[in-house]
Amino acid sequence: MLRRAWKPVLGTTVLVGAPTYLLYRYYTKPTRETMTIPIKKSGPDGKQEVVAQTIPLLTKDEVDARLRRHASSDSVMRHGGIVWKSATAHFASNDPIEDANNSLLIERDASDTAPPGDYLFFAVMDGHAGPYTSRVLADVLIPTVAMELASRINYLNNGLSDTGLLKKAKSLLWRPASSAPYDSNPANVARAIEAAFTKLDAQIVNAPLEILYRSVDQEALKKKLIPDLTQQPLATSSIQTAMSGSCALLALLDTSNRNMYVACTGDSRAVAGVYEETEDGKGVWRVEVLTEDQTGRNPNELKRIQSEHPADEAETVIRNGRILGGLEPSRAFGDARYKWPREVQEVLNKAFMEPKGEAMRPPPPALKTPPYVIATPVVTHRPLSFLPLPDSGAPKPKSALRFLVLATDGLWDELSNEEVVALVGGYFSGLRGTIPKSDLPELVRTSVGTAGVEGKNKNQRRPQDGAWAFEDDNVSTHLIRNALGGGDVLRLRRLASIPAPHSRRFRDDITVTVVWWEDGREAQTERVSISAAGVQPEGGQEQTKAKL
Repeated sequence: MLRRAWKPVLGTTVLVGAPTYLLYRYYTKPTRETMTIPIKKSGPDGKQEVVAQTIPLLTKDEVDARLRRHASSDSVMRHGGIVWKSATAHFASNDPIEDANNSLLIERDASDTAPPGDYLFFAVMDGHAGPYTSRVLADVLIPTVAMELASRINYLNNGLSDTGLLKKAKSLLWRPASSAPYDSNPANVARAIEAAFTKLDAQIVNAPLEILYRSVDQEALKKKLIPDLTQQPLATSSIQTAMSGSCALLALLDTSNRNMYVACTGDSRAVAGVYEETEDGKGVWRVEVLTEDQTGRNPNELKRIQSEHPADEAETVIRNGRILGGLEPSRAFGDARYKWPREVQEVLNKAFMEPKGEAMRPPPPALKTPPYVIATPVVTHRPLSFLPLPDSGAPKPKSALRFLVLATDGLWDELSNEEVVALVGGYFSGLRGTIPKSDLPELVRTSVGTAGVEGKNKNQRRPQDGAWAFEDDNVSTHLIRNALGGGDVLRLRRLASIPAPHSRRFRDDITVTVVWWEDGREAQTERVSISAAGVQPEGGQEQTKAKL
């Protein structure tokens, strides 16, 4: 009897127990954390209103993976035993990201009469109104500067076949023995960089006009007939590149003539860390700001722009710190809305956009006497006084430039110049873990050298309490992490979790390149490329160029 009774009980347990277990698993399954952000949305009456939207909150591991996804670094030993190192990382807010970057090493030929050395180029671009201009600049800005400098060194066009800008630049940069050392004069190099930037922007802005000119015959011109250019092969790319815009920040290190140049168009920023020995042996990092933020909040830019336009526009060329009340950077590539006359914009809109049922963004209402925005950079020069490296046993200089930070304004919206230098200095000194912000000035001492001109809205700067995080191997990722929250893990997770396009209200695209040098004569250094995929030694070094 007991056996017969036991079987039904067992069956009941199985039938009831299994659903109970599944129900338990369902209700105890870990749920994704969420957060709420304010977003603008059209209400029933068509008016914009702010509503709360719930979004998933990324875990710390997920944030770490995103921060490190687009990080890379390079190292190469060059003449005199110096090892040049660089690290680059970016973190997107826009989708797609509107920032871009590039780098290039051009070696000098052994027959060059100048001392051994290289041209090391690094550039970051901060695009706006789309990624089109910044992407073009990433491809062509450095080669354009190299070609302009090469042509001025040689003073002639030697009729090379069209084998590419980079190969031409290499061929032209080898100066004949009888030529004067043009590039040993910093003023000459600065003028060449200025000319290259200006010419390149003219090509970008004029490209749609050239397509229109080549497509209109004389009869149509007389009748003012505007052709449909939407089917032209380069129509879309040319108008997109001209209408969107980009700031550009370029560094050129001429190790032969021991000079460094930083060219700035826009509001990206370059800051150098100069290490100075002190009597107590602790040392101090001097902060050298190498650029000015070129916005309407910069008094120098305001004065320049007002001087370039009629007196009756003095109060309208800059409004609320922006060009004609709209664009923040006062210098930029592209941004043809601020460069083309109103009539030209109307014609191009009819030729390139209307046949597709689209429309260009209209000119700013206050536009009268364009251009209001230029691409000519401000070029800063600093000597590389630590070159050549001193012989073994010889006294080392008590003050030397040790690193250079190039970054788009997304970084500087969150971090000050002193904070960036201290964070990089702490990284190089081996700090690890979480460091209270109040402790870092004692651990990594800084002093102010050249302060630069602040062109950003300082009221947007985040609170100064909290902690810094020292946990990344890539120094550029390290800076981006601390711009987004650092040791405040919850703040970091929140900022990183906000998706595009809503994230743009809370943070900008951030791109950072850090360049530094080390004395590699004590150990043989193998050139490697390090990326998110791992470490990949290169089999052979390309002599024409080396991507740093």
